[in-house]
Amino acid sequence: MPRAPKLASFPAIRGALTFYQICSIITGVGLLLLVAEMILKYTPLHLELFAGGSGGFLWFAPVIAGADCQWWSLFLPATNSCEMISTGDGFNISLFILVAHGWFYVVYLFACFRIWSLMRWPFLRFITLALGGVVPLLSFFMEARVAREVRRYLAEREAAAAASASSTVPASEGTR
Repeated sequence: MPRAPKLASFPAIRGALTFYQICSIITGVGLLLLVAEMILKYTPLHLELFAGGSGGFLWFAPVIAGADCQWWSLFLPATNSCEMISTGDGFNISLFILVAHGWFYVVYLFACFRIWSLMRWPFLRFITLALGGVVPLLSFFMEARVAREVRRYLAEREAAAAASASSTVPASEGTR
């Protein structure tokens, strides 16, 4: 029989759930932006988003395929030594999205670990939570499902604890 969370850890679970929900939404949005950036860069569009520089406030700069690129490598990144060369100047927002999502995914993993360990779920559940940060849209579905399950579990356990506490009070003490 799996071990259940202790009633004393319920406030920590509520805090961990809130932290997980915030991290899940930020990671999901970052992943969707990353997917959009990859589509812009590695499809026939070959564009990157820049802020500032010679193109103005926000602008798209073309990305040029390097000399080692085969025709098919333009559509399948990392299949050979094809290097995509950016022609933009200014702040590379596409690169920022990539780095920011990568670092925030580490924070997201910590949030997943915290809720997973406090709820004492099986290890496979942690893997499923972690996949939410790398499978587009999954973090949004997982966030809603986990929040619903945890809140329902906490409410049921608190109701059961309150019912058992009221049934153990002697009748003479209950009337005072």
